[in-house]
Amino acid sequence: MSWYAFYQRASRASHDYPSITKLAVLFTVSGGGLLAFSDARPFRGAYADAIQSDQKKKKVVVLGTGWAGTSFLKNLKDPSYEVQVVSPRNYFAFTPLLPSVTCGTVEARSIVEPVRNIVKKKGLDVQFREAECLKIDAVNKKVYCRSNPDNNLGGEENFTVDYDYLVIAMGARSNTFNTPGVVENCHFLKEVEDAQKIRRSVIDCFEKATLPSISEEERKRILHFVVVGGGPTGVEFAAELHDFVTEDLAKLYPCAKDDVKITLLEAADHILNMFDKRITAFAEEKFQRDGIDLKTGSMVVKVTDSEISTKERATGENRSIPYGMVVWSTGIGTRPVVMDFMKQIGQGNRRALATDEWLRVEGCDNIYALGDCATINQRKVMEDIMAIFSKADKNQSGTLTVADFKDVIKDICERYPQVEIYLKRKQLKNFVDLLKNYQGNAQKEIIDIELFKAALSEVDAQMKNLPATAQVAAQQGAYLANCFNRMERCETYPEGPLRFRGSGRHRFHPFRYKHFGQFAPLGGEQTAAQLPGDWVSIGHSTQWLWYSVYASKLVSWRTRMLVISDWGRRFIFGRDSSRI
Repeated sequence: MSWYAFYQRASRASHDYPSITKLAVLFTVSGGGLLAFSDARPFRGAYADAIQSDQKKKKVVVLGTGWAGTSFLKNLKDPSYEVQVVSPRNYFAFTPLLPSVTCGTVEARSIVEPVRNIVKKKGLDVQFREAECLKIDAVNKKVYCRSNPDNNLGGEENFTVDYDYLVIAMGARSNTFNTPGVVENCHFLKEVEDAQKIRRSVIDCFEKATLPSISEEERKRILHFVVVGGGPTGVEFAAELHDFVTEDLAKLYPCAKDDVKITLLEAADHILNMFDKRITAFAEEKFQRDGIDLKTGSMVVKVTDSEISTKERATGENRSIPYGMVVWSTGIGTRPVVMDFMKQIGQGNRRALATDEWLRVEGCDNIYALGDCATINQRKVMEDIMAIFSKADKNQSGTLTVADFKDVIKDICERYPQVEIYLKRKQLKNFVDLLKNYQGNAQKEIIDIELFKAALSEVDAQMKNLPATAQVAAQQGAYLANCFNRMERCETYPEGPLRFRGSGRHRFHPFRYKHFGQFAPLGGEQTAAQLPGDWVSIGHSTQWLWYSVYASKLVSWRTRMLVISDWGRRFIFGRDSSRI
């Protein structure tokens, strides 16, 4: 036998029977001595199939690939779930950079990452369906879907998906407040496609304004850009547009630069109301210096194809403003499919899906909602005041001492986060100090139910809804994924706070949002930042902090390199003004 033939047979035997290779290696290492070898291989028979069927994977359906849904997928590690993702977008978009996309500072493809790239790295059973959700059937645990209308090659495809657990992370749509003409004539800034449309419209306005047949009055109208909404998105877009015009377009369209006007309309008295007053004042002063016309106290009542009608809150005066392009950024509204589901479960009078502190939809055990489409309905302390008192009163005497509360203090503060917020506002060290402040008999340290009610009567006033931001959605997705990872273990060993209206403990710790700060880019390489501890930073150095934080938060190294290269290209060559 030739060496080549021997090698072929040995290679084939090694491939068909891996145990032979292992045995040969052990025999060689042991020097030919006596050894025992066992190769444990799964037996694929009827018994094994029966075991597999008994341990059938739970079906988890995730609706949406935004911040909440993607964060859930990235942090899910338990292989015992069969996950199906349904979304009309087969990518995740880094939405905080959308204003940069509108003016060519960053390219659209630099801020998106395909969902399949994200889930393939997990090594889990995850399937993606590019489709939109039409209806949620909570009774039969089904989701009715339709293929993406933009990609109907040969007709629509309708299908249903069964679930054991449903994660609703569909985000929200722009809120028009039913203002006439907004949908037909305004641009929104929620999706990548919106940013691309705005970019093309800006270039179209400049190109049309330079035509020889356009009158001066018409040129001024075309080059009037109106931004409705003084929140972070509206302010950042106005700043980006101003930089785009002054740094790039003014050089390319010298005959039009003097006719460009940017107007920012805000119904409230100030812009950036959710920021520190110092940031608000600096932003307003900077916009005035930059020539951005800031109109506060102006409510939009109607939008036509060439004019926007406003009403001044202070005087009631109505005004008509001619424009060339309007960007509408005034908050978020509920998507129709979510509204239909809310009516189905008795939440039709709410603005968003109500969930408990564990992100579970109220009234639905196996449905969770997170991100912009949901809000946490934090339970009030006064609703459970009698149950809390009874849980601490182990002897059922009707009165307690401060020492009796020590066993439940931690659970009270965890179950009702407004208690901790109230303690900080009152500058009290702990819950015991709060009780002592309201104690009627300091010597005996006796607390009855009336004194307990009085001590906690103002606590619920500290409750506030979480902001609809990417930071909140990402933390909720990570939290829910960690709950799914530990679900089986926590069924046996609950780790949450005491059940004051029942026995035992909750399975998980309730969700707690940790605020890491927020940015407001103001143009001219200046950014305002409000960080934890009421620390405010404004200026050029904060802009570099903004660059660093946003680059680190991008979902992959591919997008990081693309965005950083876009920033570098803009510094060297300027923004691209091509209409593609």
